[in-house]
Amino acid sequence: MGRTSQPARNCDGFRLNAQEICEEPGNIRVPWMHSGCGNAPKRLALASHIVIIGLNNKDTSMTKPRRIDLIGIATAAGASVRGCGMGPEALRVAGLAEALIELDQVVVDHGDLRRPHPALDASPASQRLPDERRADVLDLAARISDQGLAILDAGNFPVFLGGDHSIAMGTVSAVARHCAATGKPVFVLWVDAHADFNTPATSPSGNLHGMPLALLCGEPGFDDEYQGEWLGRIDPRHVSVIGARSVDRDERKLLNARGVEVLDMRKIDELGVVALMRTLLTRVKATGGHLHVSLDVDAMDPAIAPGGGTLVPGGLSYREAHLIMEMLHDSGLVGSLDVVELNPFLDHGGASATLLVDLVASLFGRAIMGEEAGPVEFVTEE
Repeated sequence: MGRTSQPARNCDGFRLNAQEICEEPGNIRVPWMHSGCGNAPKRLALASHIVIIGLNNKDTSMTKPRRIDLIGIATAAGASVRGCGMGPEALRVAGLAEALIELDQVVVDHGDLRRPHPALDASPASQRLPDERRADVLDLAARISDQGLAILDAGNFPVFLGGDHSIAMGTVSAVARHCAATGKPVFVLWVDAHADFNTPATSPSGNLHGMPLALLCGEPGFDDEYQGEWLGRIDPRHVSVIGARSVDRDERKLLNARGVEVLDMRKIDELGVVALMRTLLTRVKATGGHLHVSLDVDAMDPAIAPGGGTLVPGGLSYREAHLIMEMLHDSGLVGSLDVVELNPFLDHGGASATLLVDLVASLFGRAIMGEEAGPVEFVTEE
């Protein structure tokens, strides 16, 4: 699923040069999006390198929102079902950038990172991962880590668009490397039906999209091929998995032994999203930590998000998922985001892509009552 590269033009129809499209962060000037363009539609211009920069038509000189950098990773190399490599484009078609621009955000789309051997995307789930596909996963992880680190070091907010969940080997590594240099602790909220804490020895399928957290937390069993300067490490006690309902037996043992917090669907049913999220966010805030959110489409119930390759019944409801994102926004603690495992080939009329765009919009401040509403206050009656 490709994009047509047309000359970028402003609202008067004049072509824009590269400097007008790609200026330094903090001094972004996009003539066709300024208020002077009046009735110009809020659409994004495509540069020759498929770089998109968007700015809404309001004056942001006082607020200067943090720039959001979109990075697509068009791969299914870590999975056993083809199709999630089309996820980044599906999110774009569903209006991700436009939704963020409507929220007064500055958006830069860097296009897609692609794997060297896309023809190798499919293999039966019963087979071990071929060497070529493992090499592709790790090659992409190193490139993702370096590009994500550069974005974070520039003070911007990276949003990584998958692609299967193996891309988190690179995305979380970028965050860990950045925070190691800045002295901030890293926390990860893994919104997923699965814990993804298998190793090559424990994984029933051998698919790498079920192993990123184990690698990132330093679990033994990964050979030297998985090591490198690109790889960052995180403390497993700073990882919270929410929405889990499918955890392998040996994986469960590792999670318990390493102190990973698993907020499974039973806990959500019994205690509710608000109580669980408050505890998590209080812990992150107390340490001044950087919170990375990794959102997998299969965290939601298949009834509302059918577009994934590893669906599990009994997932997050529409409101539970939005409430998680709304509370994350209100906390102000999130500094980076993954959106993964969307498979447009399995989706129903774009329902999952639209839901994911709406969830990201909630994370960045879209509210039912608009920007004036603010968080709900809980008052104890006397």
